[in-house]
Amino acid sequence: MLRLDRGFTLIELMIVVAIIGILAAVALPAYQDYTIRAKLTEVVLAASVCRSSISELYQGGGPAPGAGAWGCESNTSRYVAGVTTDADGVVTVTVRNISASVDTKRVSLAPFINGAAADSATMMGSPITEWRCGPAAANGVSANYLPASCRNI
Repeated sequence: MLRLDRGFTLIELMIVVAIIGILAAVALPAYQDYTIRAKLTEVVLAASVCRSSISELYQGGGPAPGAGAWGCESNTSRYVAGVTTDADGVVTVTVRNISASVDTKRVSLAPFINGAAADSATMMGSPITEWRCGPAAANGVSANYLPASCRNI
């Protein structure tokens, strides 16, 4: 009689499982970096909320409000521990609840006027021409975790 083979052999199944394991070992770290980057997008958006108020105050002229008084520092969320501003309008956001590699680290958004860092002592009354985003000078988030739009400080 003629015997028909049905199904896969044990060796064939073991090869498939090994291939899936290798692919998972390579893909998992890349996926984790991707999820951190996606969550940091919310942190960058929290900093972006301050752009409008700081831009209006610079363009309107008058005295600078000073550190922590630009009107946007109360913005917190699941991934944002706090938002601070300095006397020149540089926004710094502290990260939380994302990953041990980025928690308590900071992202910065800085105003520039005609290529120079904005200085509230001499540049009030001038429009902000550019915003640069990136890791904060002290305890900054590693650039490889930041979204592509936030790597230009």
